[in-house]
Amino acid sequence: MHCPKCRGVMRTYTRSGVHIEQCDSCRGIFLDYGELEALSNMESQYRAAPTAPPPAAAPGWGAAPAPAVHHHHHGGHRGGYRRQPGVFHMLFST
Repeated sequence: MHCPKCRGVMRTYTRSGVHIEQCDSCRGIFLDYGELEALSNMESQYRAAPTAPPPAAAPGWGAAPAPAVHHHHHGGHRGGYRRQPGVFHMLFST
């Protein structure tokens, strides 16, 4: 079978009982008579299928978060290592 658009070779695929022709050259998709209706029916059945209920909440969800512990650090590096000023400090210091 040849593509009606570009005259390339058509390949037939069957998906869920629907025959679909696709051109190897232009990648166009062509349906036989009645195939569009079959696809529409499958789509409406898919959309009408009941959705799964939402998952149950895990224990602890919705509970108030634990209070955060803040360790305030004021001042410089007490007893710790302090980096020496680098090149950027020399360039941008006043």
